Amino acid sequence: MTDIKNLDFNLLVTLDTLLAECNVTRAAKRLNLSQPAISTRLTRLRELLGDPLLLPAQRGMIPTERALELQEPLHAALEGVRQVIAQGSPFDPAKVQATIAIAASDYVQYSVLIPLAQALRTEAPGVNIAWRTIDTTLLDGQMARGEVSFALTTPETAPPSLRMRKLYTEQYVAIARADHPDIQGTLDLDTFCALDHVIVSPEGGGFHGPADDALALLGRQRQIAISAPGFLVVPEIVARSDMIALVPSRVAQGRPGRVQLLQPPLPVMGFDMALVWHDRTTTHPLYRWLRERIVKVITDDPSNTSPSR
Repeated sequence: MTDIKNLDFNLLVTLDTLLAECNVTRAAKRLNLSQPAISTRLTRLRELLGDPLLLPAQRGMIPTERALELQEPLHAALEGVRQVIAQGSPFDPAKVQATIAIAASDYVQYSVLIPLAQALRTEAPGVNIAWRTIDTTLLDGQMARGEVSFALTTPETAPPSLRMRKLYTEQYVAIARADHPDIQGTLDLDTFCALDHVIVSPEGGGFHGPADDALALLGRQRQIAISAPGFLVVPEIVARSDMIALVPSRVAQGRPGRVQLLQPPLPVMGFDMALVWHDRTTTHPLYRWLRERIVKVITDDPSNTSPSR
């Protein structure tokens, strides 16, 4: 039986981090320690637990069966200790010094992260935001390694291993330049199909979207002239041409005088947006406060549909 008198808290935190990272270099970075210090602690853990715990592999390390048995209960125990300490200590966001990485599309950066950054300058000036372009195929690993703190994405694209909270439901609006020769205030289906469109394809080069599926049900089709990689450039293209576009309503807001906001002439399904995070940050006071602050940014937006709780 292992003598737990020799297992100090720092060793347990190191083991928890090593099992999450399976890489000495990344674990050292997360714990703000040198690689030799991490290696020394791993050696002590191996001696105390009587198991290699992590074995060298081509890329990083592979946990042993004993390590896998320890991983979940150890992490839960450490989170419990952190929660007890957090509950007993007052949290003041104005005194925090931290860098938080948030992954999102350009649309979310414009509609959510800009007002969030403005709020933090007043309420938590020591918190810096690193905006990252989201890649949902990498998100699980990025969050486990601490490379991304939060992500904003659609629920169906969020990795199932991560925690999630729905923020709002987005709807599409049509936009055309303010002095468009064929559109003034309303947009009918014939005009919609006759004009050239700009659409967004995050993967690049796509020329099909939700509106095309809706049009197909009516036996109609539209003309797509430009496929853009993100939403933010679309209103600028529309404002300088006779092309039109369907964009999320939050992208169209805040551009008075340049584009008209129009009701689409056919139903186009919107989408939900959710806040996603890793379980290891759930009880941390700063991350808990930031989650609530992001929700408040959404709640304070007049175009918002009330977020889920």
